[in-house]
Amino acid sequence: MPDTPEPTLDPAVASRLKRDDHGLVAAIVQQHDTGDVLMLGWMDDEALRRTLTEGRVTFWSRSRQEYWRKGDTSGHVQHVRSVALDCDGDALLVRVDQVGAACHTGDRTCFEAGDLAATTAEGAA
Repeated sequence: MPDTPEPTLDPAVASRLKRDDHGLVAAIVQQHDTGDVLMLGWMDDEALRRTLTEGRVTFWSRSRQEYWRKGDTSGHVQHVRSVALDCDGDALLVRVDQVGAACHTGDRTCFEAGDLAATTAEGAA
């Protein structure tokens, strides 16, 4: 039986990515129906391939040096609705249907309420 090649990211997609020095692209995760920004993760080509083909968001963990699929241990699954690449090719926008909390702290989003720039500007006034 012939060897089956490992699946790879579509070369047309891969050629458009502008990766950092570690081969990663920032992935901003957004709730598809409300527009709430939920979290930021990192993807390499394989994480993006899995995300696009499996319908669940997969990231590369920089601290653990391994792939992780959101929700496998917590149950807080991210079902992919769409993935878009920004104009520079260095960031992805992953629109999802989030089940449960997106943040490891148990919060719906990893971003604090409020605007740091507005807080800073008000404090300086």
